Amino acid sequence: MSALLARMLPVVAASAVSALGATLSVRAAGVDALRPLWQARRPLIYAVWHGRILIVPWLNARLRRSEGARRVRVLASRSRDGQLMADFARRFGLDVVRGSSSRGGLDALRELTRAIHAGEDVAMVPDGPRGPARRLQGGIVALAATTGAPIVPVGVAARPARRLGSWDRFMVPAPFARCAVVFGGLLEVKGHDDREDARLRVERALEDATDAADALVGARR
Repeated sequence: MSALLARMLPVVAASAVSALGATLSVRAAGVDALRPLWQARRPLIYAVWHGRILIVPWLNARLRRSEGARRVRVLASRSRDGQLMADFARRFGLDVVRGSSSRGGLDALRELTRAIHAGEDVAMVPDGPRGPARRLQGGIVALAATTGAPIVPVGVAARPARRLGSWDRFMVPAPFARCAVVFGGLLEVKGHDDREDARLRVERALEDATDAADALVGARR
């Protein structure tokens, strides 16, 4: 990929997603429980599956305007695709930390920890960057246990939507689709909690939130 294309692709993608978003009919569930936490500036850790992330930066920008949601710092891998995703996310006003389980993971977790201690919200894609799909990796659990910030599972769905043939069956909403974002209940991980039990608990909650979003738009997994 040429340097010019690498610079232009996130700009074009962000413009396309913004145009797509303007056509979507969006339903948000679980916002009422989060609004007091946003107002109190309590740090939160959001989790969303990799296959559902395309419109999440646009949704965050929309929720900041309409519901008082806070700006979020997101984790993107240090791969070439991660660079494109980071540049794409920044077009929607998101701050980005670079790192993954395979490259720069400890440094990224330290930076996310500092952000949470500074009162910021952060977001992670716990089955990225390479999967397995919808299997939660342990980084988000370690971050919650270290910082005391609760995890908020976020389910995103759209119908009609195209599902790509990638490992995560990446979802691309069709223009004028029905869209749903579901914020699940807060999940706290204590320092003494068994990490595997906590991982499974968060994974189930994220599955439940995603299934709930699918149900709101009448979509099948």
